[in-house]
Amino acid sequence: MSDLLRAPAEIKYAEELDWLESIDDNPKPFSWRLSPKMVRLFILGSERSDGLDREVSQKWFGDRSFVERSIVTLASDRGLLLIGDPGTGKSWLAELLSAAICRNSTLVVQGTAGTTEDHIKYSWNVSMVIAKGQSRESMIPSPIMTAMEAGSIGRFEELTRSTSDVQDALISILSEKYISVPELESGGGDDNIVFAKPGFSIIATANSRDRGVNDLSSALKRRFNFVRIPVVTNKKSEAEIVRFRTEELLRRHSIDLDVPPTLLDVLLQSFADLRASAAAAGSDDEKLESALSTAEQIGVLEDAVLHSNFFGERALTARTLASSLVGSLTRREPEDLAILNKYLHGVVEPRSKEEGGSWPEFLEGGRDAIATLS
Repeated sequence: MSDLLRAPAEIKYAEELDWLESIDDNPKPFSWRLSPKMVRLFILGSERSDGLDREVSQKWFGDRSFVERSIVTLASDRGLLLIGDPGTGKSWLAELLSAAICRNSTLVVQGTAGTTEDHIKYSWNVSMVIAKGQSRESMIPSPIMTAMEAGSIGRFEELTRSTSDVQDALISILSEKYISVPELESGGGDDNIVFAKPGFSIIATANSRDRGVNDLSSALKRRFNFVRIPVVTNKKSEAEIVRFRTEELLRRHSIDLDVPPTLLDVLLQSFADLRASAAAAGSDDEKLESALSTAEQIGVLEDAVLHSNFFGERALTARTLASSLVGSLTRREPEDLAILNKYLHGVVEPRSKEEGGSWPEFLEGGRDAIATLS
């Protein structure tokens, strides 16, 4: 695992999944590797009342009901659509579900304007077709077709970014649970049809901010159960997510660097302030282009940690954190710089005078970063 830039969940947590599978005596749907109860436990972590011999870490932070509804959907024959704002953990939840259920989270199609029907069905190895003609051997199955044949979970990221033709192709897959291959001659059997095995399902994600890009048809909507993942607004939950991701970051980069809890509080409060300002804004011009998601908050902290490790004093400072925040959230100039400057003068400056602590240094670092970018 150490030679992988980013190991998928089934590799990263392989030892834990093996252990859970060894003690799991609960009923399992289809060919699932873990029972629904163990899938939930793997994702949300163990509690003392579970009576396990070892602790299972929490990997996704959110309402238990979202995870349970997702698991129940996948135990049926319906697809699962995780929908929410950017940075709400939709893709991470989809990866964890796939890893726990079938130990393979890599059967993924990325939805874009350039995604075609071939990406969710099949294509052909041209050199083999020329040499031997069209056959099963010369066919290149898509990740979705591979999932069908294996009875596994296929994933479709950013479904609403793909065109209506691609979305329509999913309707027959979700309804009929097979893909026809008309290029292959049928010898009286099913040589030209790929059937899905029990356990096959699709987890799709959609960005709620993409509404109107390629809206889902009512026919496709009927074949999915929707689970809406809200933005994390609870400070305690968000702090747990940021802390969890920070610890992962330090381990992945083998960084021995002090991240003071007080600076995490400054980061959390800054994002809370900027979200409140965006909610009160009268127009889009008065809002940062950033969604101010938890994922972007983690990105700010990652930037600050890496900068401190490579160019600083191997200790995170409020000045570096402020510089990373300004640099990460400035996407439009001069609009975003003006909004951040207003925040520093209107909110951070009075707070630094009243509360002291890390805020005066944070204010100074933010001002310097804005001056550099202006």
